[in-house]
Amino acid sequence: MRSSTPGHWERYWRERREIDQVYTNEDRLLDQLRELPLERMRALEVGAGSGRDSLRLVQAGARVFLLDYVMSAFEVIRPQAAALGLRVECVCGDATRMPFRDGAFDLVFHQGLLEHFRDPRPLLDEGFRVTAGGGYGLIDVPQRYHPYTLVKHLLIALDRWFAGWETEFTPGGLSRLMRAAGYEVLRVGGDWMVPGFWYRSLRYALLRVRLARLPQYPREIPLLGPLGRSWRGWLRRRRLGPYTFAMVNVLARRPAASAGRRA
Repeated sequence: MRSSTPGHWERYWRERREIDQVYTNEDRLLDQLRELPLERMRALEVGAGSGRDSLRLVQAGARVFLLDYVMSAFEVIRPQAAALGLRVECVCGDATRMPFRDGAFDLVFHQGLLEHFRDPRPLLDEGFRVTAGGGYGLIDVPQRYHPYTLVKHLLIALDRWFAGWETEFTPGGLSRLMRAAGYEVLRVGGDWMVPGFWYRSLRYALLRVRLARLPQYPREIPLLGPLGRSWRGWLRRRRLGPYTFAMVNVLARRPAASAGRRA
């Protein structure tokens, strides 16, 4: 049975020390958090990855802890933090048995993590445990109805997927999982890949075999660029819009009166 292992992620981050060549999440997560009182907030990013979202939160005044189970991620994060003059707390540990007290954080978030768990509940329950009453949870994952899903599962079947194994979620399915963990869902967000999936795939393939280095963000095509923005803006205002996203996220809150782990 395929699985995502520490070895996959040690290799992944060793190959991506040039972090400026790795696509960011743009403002996809920060857009969900802009209305929250980030100043002096205690935040935890689980499965820290590149840490770039966390560094943005530190710049907004939050105190941020980053948890990952491979040290190579911290070798990517710490130089970025030092270059910006920022302080972050890096902790190596298991996301399903985190070394933090109950209710330790005002915000617990992760991006690109939940989809690597065949059973998501232990991760969600542990995140709920360390979220303070009245605090927030934000989870960002691949959205099911996207070409990325088809290509990914083909590569998983061929044992060529960079992360070993992963799944995907619908906006409704992710919302239901967060409610089952004990959260109150506040809103659904997400975004499309711009530039698109096929361009990113070609760019990465050429980089890997060292044939060419295409620009991360190619020059906009006249007429098509504005048309694409207009189309995405229209879709974003529609109820079914999130079902066209490449990545979807859910912002939720732990009820202030709740205590302990939900059964």
